[in-house]
Amino acid sequence: MARNVTVRLGFEGNISDVRLVIPDDEPTPWQWGEPLAVVGREMARVDGALKATGTAPYTYDVELPGMLYGAILRSPYPHARVRSVDLSAARRLRGVRAAIERGEAVVRFAGQEVAAVAAVSPAIANDALALIKVDYEPLPFVIDMEDAQKPSAPRVFAGRANIGAPAVFEAGNVRDGFERAAAIHQAVYTTPVQTHVSLETHGAVARWEGDQLTVWCSTQGIFTVRDDLAVLFNLPPDKVHVITAFLGGGFGSKFGAGPEVVIAAQLARAAGAPVKLMLPRAAEHVATGNRPNSWQQVKLGAGRDGQLVAIELLERGSGGIGGGAGSAGPYRTLYRCANIRTEERDIYTNAGPSSPMRAPGWPQGCFALELAMDELARKLKLDRLELRRRNNANPVRALEFELGAKVFNWHEKSRAPKALGHRRRGIGVAAAAWHGLGSAGPQAQAIAYRDGRVVIQIGTQDIGTGTRSILAMVAAEELGVPLRQVSAEIGDTRYLFSVPSGGSSTAPSNTPAVRQAAAHLKDKLLRIAAPMLGADPASLEARDGTIRVRGQPSRAVSFADVCRSIPADSLCAQGERPPNYAGFRTDQAGCQFAEVEVDVETGAVAVLNVTAVHDAGRIINPLTARSQVNGGVIMGIGFALFEERRLDPISGVMVNPTMDDYKLAGPLDTPEITALFVEVANGVTNTGVLGLGEAVHVATAAAIACAVYDAIGVPVRSLPITPDKVLAAVGKV
Repeated sequence: MARNVTVRLGFEGNISDVRLVIPDDEPTPWQWGEPLAVVGREMARVDGALKATGTAPYTYDVELPGMLYGAILRSPYPHARVRSVDLSAARRLRGVRAAIERGEAVVRFAGQEVAAVAAVSPAIANDALALIKVDYEPLPFVIDMEDAQKPSAPRVFAGRANIGAPAVFEAGNVRDGFERAAAIHQAVYTTPVQTHVSLETHGAVARWEGDQLTVWCSTQGIFTVRDDLAVLFNLPPDKVHVITAFLGGGFGSKFGAGPEVVIAAQLARAAGAPVKLMLPRAAEHVATGNRPNSWQQVKLGAGRDGQLVAIELLERGSGGIGGGAGSAGPYRTLYRCANIRTEERDIYTNAGPSSPMRAPGWPQGCFALELAMDELARKLKLDRLELRRRNNANPVRALEFELGAKVFNWHEKSRAPKALGHRRRGIGVAAAAWHGLGSAGPQAQAIAYRDGRVVIQIGTQDIGTGTRSILAMVAAEELGVPLRQVSAEIGDTRYLFSVPSGGSSTAPSNTPAVRQAAAHLKDKLLRIAAPMLGADPASLEARDGTIRVRGQPSRAVSFADVCRSIPADSLCAQGERPPNYAGFRTDQAGCQFAEVEVDVETGAVAVLNVTAVHDAGRIINPLTARSQVNGGVIMGIGFALFEERRLDPISGVMVNPTMDDYKLAGPLDTPEITALFVEVANGVTNTGVLGLGEAVHVATAAAIACAVYDAIGVPVRSLPITPDKVLAAVGKV
């Protein structure tokens, strides 16, 4: 059954009544201006003390009786036929309990898994790897994307071209648009391969008890790991138990049962003992995924008034043996234009596979599009922000541009002198968009105990964003109790189903299920309280730690007293996450402003400050929301200025697979970051929450690149913007 509700939705200055059709048992979506007691307040993370004291149990911390340690032998060749693998010497080594080969007939990147061992110590396991004899037949390889496109290039996959089929999007008539353009800009922009560098490397601890497999795993999707392992080992899903209590970062690289998880389970079965297999840092860099590089030929056309009349993108991207960049999203989304054509192709090379990385494809596309917009603005003699305003496609972003420009002080900084001796100051702005709407499927359980405690259980995972806190806050809000009375239990496939944490889906997918479960639990508690108050359950509300007659706060009983009247040990209710409603808007807007200082003598770029303005629907906890902004911006600085996977052209091996050689943004590279939120009551779900992790990362590198262009007067069209590129741009080399 369904019911019709009319709710006030929108954002400051743009509020309207919207009619929604929602399930009968679904709480009415929170609407604009609705007073909330817990949600929207800054709350310390409920697991903050565990993390601060180092007692939060990550997969790396799991220790089991009789546990062995796994290690993987990886191919030294980027392309080779594996003629044979001899494990006999490794198996004879004292302390080795199992040795297996992967059965790969051909390896296609340096670092691919070939064999593995389990031993009583990590040192013995590594010694055993050295005893494995592999007969390789090296094959021709290609690691450069440009070389891979040549007809004479070695084939990465036999019988298959290195160039994938084009993915084409067309709207309107691009040719006609360019013919009408008063100004046209065309250039090529490139971005590098970037690796995820998760603080906790990939890995798992696997234990077999008969045909029951339990895996403690560093993963973003406990149920996807469960299902993958069930298929691989021919088990019913209920025979696979996956646990992720805490996760030390994934950024899109930890979906499903990767080779290291499967190998841990295979070794544990072969050895008859639990096996821990956590990857060393070098393996993390070469084998667990990457953000693909991109080559983007961008062409923009605009009328004399600055209105875009044509956008064209020709893109190539390589994720090694995986998919390419897929950078067209911003071109089709950020700006209003009737004539758009994008063409994308994947290029395969003999390098480690790609995997999703924080807004897959969008940071690459946003960098090229936004720097091209700046170059077009110069041709039109228009203020760069004004050009974006004239072409902006989203009313929320229009407000964000206005708010961000004011806080960042755009207009005054635009007029400020650029030169300070050999240093140059510059500012940049970039638009952002994402689609963190979440998805249907998650189920939650809310349990009230007779001592007044409430526990929320749901099979999601916290990838470091404070999920336990926001789920507990949503339940506390719905039940009208202080946050201290509510806890959230997650990270276990023994709980009800939830979706993987990717695409900024965790909060928007899980909070509606939790709120519905809490609402159903509240209904049961209201029925218990009704005779205590001599009132009809429909006349009661839960608020301020009490259950009371609506409009008569003196006629109340404490939440704890109602719980004491629960006839059993506890009372539970379930909720589920229905499909999204049409709501107010289903898109998500943002923008970022950046100020940089460039030393034209050394080429060094320093980011001085970033103002990030974003829409995340209903903000549950501003404290964790700001943390998301900080993390996304810092990662964007790394993409803009430092990070790049480098492969040796002779051997095909990654030459910077360590934290010493792979440059990340550090404390001295971190600017002042101002996070501003434009709250939107969107009515898409009962909480109206949107994901934030991806959205805040999309625009950072683009805004920095535009600021560097403003500082030195020359665009640097290739990331990362390293000193040598800056010096070349200003004519110093």
